[in-house]
This record gives sequence, structure tokens and C-alpha cells, in this order.
Amino acid sequence: MAVHIKTQYGTIDISNTVIATVVGGAATDVYGIIGMASKNQIRDNLNEILRRENYARGVVVRQEENGVAIDVYIMVGYGTKISEVCRNVQSKVKYNLETMLGVSANSVNVFVQGVRVLPD
Repeated sequence: MAVHIKTQYGTIDISNTVIATVVGGAATDVYGIIGMASKNQIRDNLNEILRRENYARGVVVRQEENGVAIDVYIMVGYGTKISEVCRNVQSKVKYNLETMLGVSANSVNVFVQGVRVLPD
């Protein structure tokens, strides 16, 4: 499924993989994030941190009437304030979607799948 944007010049289709890559890149840039986690940890692998090519496994994109709803699954570093990290992820994801793709995010839901020690 892709996101469809209608403009005066025609229709733009943006695939969910592209949106997941933008969302994953924005989320992993935030301080306190170890990496992206899989939304199905039991099926995929319980403790796996996703690499850039697998960000789509940790992001769920749902198209709504006037935008998209995003679910992001992350791993947080030990010793960071989880609520602050999640708020930063929400704002950065929303900003990157609007500036890079022109897609407005109605909601960005952040799910913390685990806490790990930050690498030095």
C-alpha cells in the first residue's frame, strides 16, 4: 500500500518503504535511541536492532483522510529519560515527513521495545 497525494498536476504515490526509511532515519538521529526494533519481536528475533535496509519492519504506516498515522518501534538507551526521547522522536519524525516528502503526519505513536546500555 502506498500513500497517494493529489496535486493540481496529478497524483503522487509514495511507497511505505520510502516513508519507513525516512521515519527510521529521523528516529535513529535522536539522542538516546539505540536503534529501531521490530514490531513483531517474537517472530523476527527478540533482541535484534534493525539496520537501515530493514527499517520497514519497525515502522507501521496507515493512510488516513488528510495524512498518515505512523507507529515507530524503538530501543532506548539506559539512563535517558524515555518520555523526553519519545517526544523528540515524535517531533523529528513529523518534521522530516513534512519537509522531505510533503506528507503530514496526523499522529506519531512511539513504542519502546526495550532499554539497552548506550554504546560509547
